[in-house]
Amino acid sequence: MTADSQHNNASLDGVALNVAAPERLAGFYGRHLGMAVERSGRILRAGYGGSGACLELRPLPAAAPYVHDPLDEYWKIGITLPDVDMAFEQLSRAGVPVTQPRQFLDIGYMCHLTDPDGHQIELLQHTFAGQLRTSAGDPAQPLGGGAQIGQITLRVSDLDAALAYYQGSMGMRLLSKQIVGGRDFTLYFLAFTDETPPHHDLEAVENRPWLWQRPYTTLELQHLTQPGASVRRASGGAAGYAGLLIDGGTQ
Repeated sequence: MTADSQHNNASLDGVALNVAAPERLAGFYGRHLGMAVERSGRILRAGYGGSGACLELRPLPAAAPYVHDPLDEYWKIGITLPDVDMAFEQLSRAGVPVTQPRQFLDIGYMCHLTDPDGHQIELLQHTFAGQLRTSAGDPAQPLGGGAQIGQITLRVSDLDAALAYYQGSMGMRLLSKQIVGGRDFTLYFLAFTDETPPHHDLEAVENRPWLWQRPYTTLELQHLTQPGASVRRASGGAAGYAGLLIDGGTQ
């Protein structure tokens, strides 16, 4: 199988967001993050092409402004790329607020920002801090080039139900389990793929740079483990998360 072969030809095509001004947000993603933007009627789609997912920006002008909450079902997108330091320098020069890159535990080398509406974005390097980068990066390209939407992240409080749905019903493969030390959550990464990680232990740290280099988008489930935590499901008429796009449909 090739690296981007998809299980049963299914694919994680993107994440849909209800927004007041799609053109304004699409401009941000194109100008600062280097995404290509396509129009389909009143909907705008921003992404990097290939087998990665896109952001589908749906107009919802009457909605109240989006407010990110730690218990919302939708968390973020993760953009994977070769050189986070170069991306950070470009964004900082352009006046885009972005956190200082750092190695977060044994998860990855990353930094964070938000789009103009407050949706969370993570920039995640293909390799850990101190490891050889997958490429030198190109300062002439947005984010240094080589970027794609590597993860779409949802929060879940009922892990068994979530895995039964995404693995059992949808046919996604679990690629990694990442216990985050000192935090009240564990991360699970799934994809429509026939690939298997290099190490058979899905908790192995050495699998993680491999995961950040996949040419397709993974679904990241942040399982909230603190007692009593309950994820708030999105409302279809509210600003923000409107669903995953799988094979052209909204789930």
